[in-house]
Amino acid sequence: MSLDAKTQDHPKDQLKETTTEQKPTEVSKEEKKSSMFAAFVRDMIARMTADRLIGPKLQNGEIRKNLVEPPWKCPSCFHLTQISLKQCNAELLSLAQNPNIDRVILQLHGGGYIGAMRNKYRSFAGLYNEIGGGINVFTPDYRVAPEDPYPAALEDALEAWQWLLQTGCQPSRIVVAGDSAGGGLALALCLYLKDHGMELPEGLILMSPWTDLTASGESYETNYTLDPLFGNTKESMIYNRDYVGEEDPTNPYISPLFGSYEGFPPMLIQVGSIEMLLSDSTSLAKKAKEAGVKVRLSVYEGMFHVFQMGELMLVESKKAWEEAGKFLRVLDRRRQEALSVQDEEDMYGEL
Repeated sequence: MSLDAKTQDHPKDQLKETTTEQKPTEVSKEEKKSSMFAAFVRDMIARMTADRLIGPKLQNGEIRKNLVEPPWKCPSCFHLTQISLKQCNAELLSLAQNPNIDRVILQLHGGGYIGAMRNKYRSFAGLYNEIGGGINVFTPDYRVAPEDPYPAALEDALEAWQWLLQTGCQPSRIVVAGDSAGGGLALALCLYLKDHGMELPEGLILMSPWTDLTASGESYETNYTLDPLFGNTKESMIYNRDYVGEEDPTNPYISPLFGSYEGFPPMLIQVGSIEMLLSDSTSLAKKAKEAGVKVRLSVYEGMFHVFQMGELMLVESKKAWEEAGKFLRVLDRRRQEALSVQDEEDMYGEL
């Protein structure tokens, strides 16, 4: 599961001070083939969502919600511990030998607040473990709608956070990571912690975070026909109100884009350029930057929602995981010394 090989992506320079810049590099045959594979994956997603039988069920989350998976086979290099929280279960993934207990990642999974944790997030935990030098990864299987609408997911995320503190983890050594709804939940958790005078985590890794449940961003229109997963319909998960219920969707704990970001920890935000949720990330980055937050926004050209699920099979996905690993190393350096913008860019190198 090594991430050593160098790859190339083309992040869009929309926020010059916070985004990665495209750099001209030679593209190998392997990289060209991988990018062609990414285009093939985009086409396959679009074909599936266009299918009259499975398309609507894929877009509205019915397939995701009712998916039956075989038991996950934990690789021998890991140890998976089942944890019972008050309202949900959780899993702690650690190395079987010599685990790095200096830091932990609190992973909040995606699924539109209607899908439970799946095996893909156990694979994500393994990748986080690798890019973080063997660190533990704690993943709560938080409650979801419609059975458990807001604030159930936030309550469970908070309980997972408190469980980590009770086991001796320091907030300054916890990185909260999430994709899609999990990315929004990570932000909502931090907003709650800040509002209640509690210490915030060391950093945030946000993959295609769902930050605006009012669907008011410009990309909901500009990428409407481009997004292979959520495009060309208003019956998809991103318009689902099961989680919101009767609450105000502009509540920052539901749509964290409407929150205040002063005092927030550094963020890494990754998003695809053709997502309808693109503006959920770019608007978040702009607002956080204006509040004085250290933000690295990477817009991956031609990529779809949570393309990181391609893990090591897509050059863009592999590059995103490499970037996340470098973000963790930047946080390490920040803890030891003050870093300039150039120092940080030098640490990321040629992405």
